[in-house]
Amino acid sequence: MKILKSIAVAAAIVMLAAGCTSTAAASGTPSATATVSAPANPASSVALGYFANVTHAPALVGLQKGFFTKELGVTKLTTEVFNAGPATIEALSSGAINAAYIGPSPAINSYIKSAGASLRVVSGAAYGGAELVVRGNITKPSQLKGKTLATPQLGNTQDVALRSWLKTQGLSSSITGGGDVTITPTDNAQTLALFQAGKLDGAWLPEPWASQLVLTAGAHVLVNEASLWPGGKFATTELVVNTTFLDAHPATVAALVKANLESVNWLTANPSKAALVINARLTKDAGKPLPDAVIVRALKYVHFSVDPLAGTATTLTKHAVAAGTGTAGSLKGLFDLSLLNDALRTSGAATVSSDGLGKQ
Repeated sequence: MKILKSIAVAAAIVMLAAGCTSTAAASGTPSATATVSAPANPASSVALGYFANVTHAPALVGLQKGFFTKELGVTKLTTEVFNAGPATIEALSSGAINAAYIGPSPAINSYIKSAGASLRVVSGAAYGGAELVVRGNITKPSQLKGKTLATPQLGNTQDVALRSWLKTQGLSSSITGGGDVTITPTDNAQTLALFQAGKLDGAWLPEPWASQLVLTAGAHVLVNEASLWPGGKFATTELVVNTTFLDAHPATVAALVKANLESVNWLTANPSKAALVINARLTKDAGKPLPDAVIVRALKYVHFSVDPLAGTATTLTKHAVAAGTGTAGSLKGLFDLSLLNDALRTSGAATVSSDGLGKQ
């Protein structure tokens, strides 16, 4: 009898403890002895891709200040630096990485080509910060005929922008290199040297590469892409995830989204400190920091926001199709902003819209 009573008492204690745990979890308030852990369903590891660009500053800041590590908790983070979107998409599609900061055009192209299976845009990161910079003797579009220009990679966001804009100016280009204007996809780091050597007449580039050519090679701005968009807003960088990874590990994606939000909020609140933190990460990734004047100029043209400007996606698709680098198709489902909007509501901030192109 004593044994049975002891068992009954022990069972009651266990049930009471379980009840207390359930109540604390339901209220969202951990008990005094509880240990705060990572969200449920975390992946064991996550691989994140990004560029060593000022337009990818939310990634740079999030890594440098530890926002990603903090939010991911038990999930191990690995990173890979890319030069342009199409190469990043290849890595994302193959599973070499699970998430990436990337321009909208390669993301859209991948989504359409895969019939909506490849990826989801889960947050914005930056808008603005792309320019066509050219030699000093080129002062109007018509003078570009017969010239050679560079973009980071065939089909990347700046490549599409240049080809689309040339068409509006009555100038042809070809993805094989012909036309009125020759476009040569070139690694950003090589563009400066080729421009200085006289082998390029200009380039449509994201920051800080446009500022590099202006301040160190004597180029000037022929077109600031902001002038081509209503309100000067055009998406430059978005956070995307592999759809399979999102379905399997939504909690890990939620952590990435929250870390990105923290980075954007920090950049917005600390403009005077941004250059120092960005340069610290660039030094780790590229081996050296940007000159002070270059990063200061670049930050004047780049704006940080978690709004992916979903309403511009349809126009971007039309541009890519017209440029011959994209395919027409449905964009419905491209955006999944539900995790982002959950984080925004929790922080008391306004939510963002998917413009009817996915979850919000």
